[in-house]
Parts: sequence; structure tokens; C-alpha cells
Amino acid sequence: MRLESLLGRRLSKARATAAHRADEIVIPAIAADGTLYPMEKMQAHRQGALHLAISVFVMDGDALLMQRRALTKYHCGGLWANTCCSHPSWGETPEASARRRLREELGLSLDLDARNVIDYEAEVTNGLRECERVHVFRGEADRNTILLSPDPDEVSDARWVSLPVLRSDVADRPGAYAPWFRIYLNRWDELGL
Repeated sequence: MRLESLLGRRLSKARATAAHRADEIVIPAIAADGTLYPMEKMQAHRQGALHLAISVFVMDGDALLMQRRALTKYHCGGLWANTCCSHPSWGETPEASARRRLREELGLSLDLDARNVIDYEAEVTNGLRECERVHVFRGEADRNTILLSPDPDEVSDARWVSLPVLRSDVADRPGAYAPWFRIYLNRWDELGL
């Protein structure tokens, strides 16, 4: 069997496993009257249902800690995004979710400040749609002393990028970045960072 074929099979199996795990996660969806109700994460993304999400931006001056999503993620694998993005589990607060996911994805435990709440919609890969009410958090870190411990099932790479360099790179290579991150960059002042 050729190596490329074997690697392709393993990647397909890993993606299927990641999608299966995502199906089991129950997140808070938002009804038209603003009340929350439980919904499976993948169902929310297939239907484009409005649901709660979190986004964490860890900064050192004007530099943002970026993560490249693992190739096996159920959508947008291999794309660059802000430090951490996820969804609260049913019954979990956005702040608790932000702290938990930052620790799980990058091995970081930082003080986080709630900044703003914004809504956005975006088509993502694999026929899925994001329709999110995002709680935005900011953390501060010293890039010279912080120790990252990325979970390879979540994060394939991490880097610090200054905002001017980031804006230039996104303009030159928009397809290298997750759709929601491009929206965030265009709405940077609304994030309250």
C-alpha cells in the first residue's frame, strides 16, 4: 500500500472520529425569544442555528497568539485562527468554557477579561455554517516566558503575530485563515480588545 494512501485513510478516519465526537457535544442554542435550549453541536452547524460560542485573544502588546487548527478538525482544519475558539457545553458559562478550552487546546491557564459579545454568520468547510453569539475574552501573556503545550488533536501550530503583519498576511492569503477570524479582523474595534 502506498504511503500517501495510508496517510489519507488515517486522516479520513481521524476526521470521522472528530466529527463523531462533535456530534456528542451539547451546546446552548438560542431561540427567537432569546432563551437557551440544548442542541448537538454538529446539528447546530448543519442547520446554521444561532448558538453560543467563545473566542479568546491572548495578546502580548500588539501581537496576537494565533493557532493553526489541527487538520483533523471537523471543519476548517489547517486554517489559522485566534488563540482559542469553542462553544460552552450545556450548563457551562462562557467564561468557564473560555478558561477550559484555553487549557485543553494550548495548555494555558491565564486570567481572562470578558470584552464584548458579537454575532456573526459564516459558511465554513464541509457544508457547515456558523451562526454564533460570541463572548470575546482577552488574556495577557509574555511571549518570551509563556509555555505552550498544544493538544495535537486541536492545534497543529501556534505563533505570535503583530496586528499590522497579520492584517497584511490576511489580505495576501485570506484562504489560510478561518472565515470567522477574517470577520473578527474586519470588526476588530467591535471586539473591545
